[in-house]
Amino acid sequence: MAKYSIVMVRHGESEWNQKNLFCGWYDANLSEKGVQEAQAAGTALKNAGWTFDLAHTSLLTRAQKTLGAILENIGQQDLPVEKTWRLNERHYGGLTGLNKAETAAKFGEAQVQIWRRSFDVPPPPIEPENPYYSSIVDDPRYVGSLTKEDFPKCESLKLTIERSLPYWNDTIVPQIKAGKKILIAAHGNSLRGIVKHLDQLSDDEIMGLNLPTGIPFVYELDENLKPVKSMVFLGDEETVKKAIESVANQGKAK
Repeated sequence: MAKYSIVMVRHGESEWNQKNLFCGWYDANLSEKGVQEAQAAGTALKNAGWTFDLAHTSLLTRAQKTLGAILENIGQQDLPVEKTWRLNERHYGGLTGLNKAETAAKFGEAQVQIWRRSFDVPPPPIEPENPYYSSIVDDPRYVGSLTKEDFPKCESLKLTIERSLPYWNDTIVPQIKAGKKILIAAHGNSLRGIVKHLDQLSDDEIMGLNLPTGIPFVYELDENLKPVKSMVFLGDEETVKKAIESVANQGKAK
């Protein structure tokens, strides 16, 4: 029997998703399609009768705007929201700002897949010469939570999970056990870490998981926070399938 439930959603398409660029910690905004996806996510949750006690999101605009559109749609604009860098997207290091297809053509699809999908191999670190270095490293929203020494320069999925799971265990889990209905609006890789943890997926299994943008999914959990139902998407099957395929194709040369 399910005792708890939690809803998660990857942000709607960003402007850099639209351009097929490695985004990571760069603070890209939602594209027009992304705004529509965020609104559609809110509609799906409203139609399913969902309301929440609190929400969690990252420090990045695309996740926060997705959450804002959802909350407006379900009439909970004043919902308490906790924001943390620990739910940020994976840091793509020196790949930040590069076109995924052009990078695949230059380095080979196999190398790009290693950088994107290997569990513990990070991309090259971001260097000061990167045009987006300063906008990321000197972003004032990280003051007080990350020192320059601790600021990541690149991350594998393994490293992303290692900094996101403590937030899940120390902050979100106690709230779930207190009976709170929680919504998490975050990113493909920070959410994959939570999914890996909940479903006890292998490294290979999580590397093959593609989360669609802007489609909420539900976990129903027992008293031990073990899934009774996993990743139930709130959307029609064909839309979900196409969205997942779109994410999977991003790292391929045109």
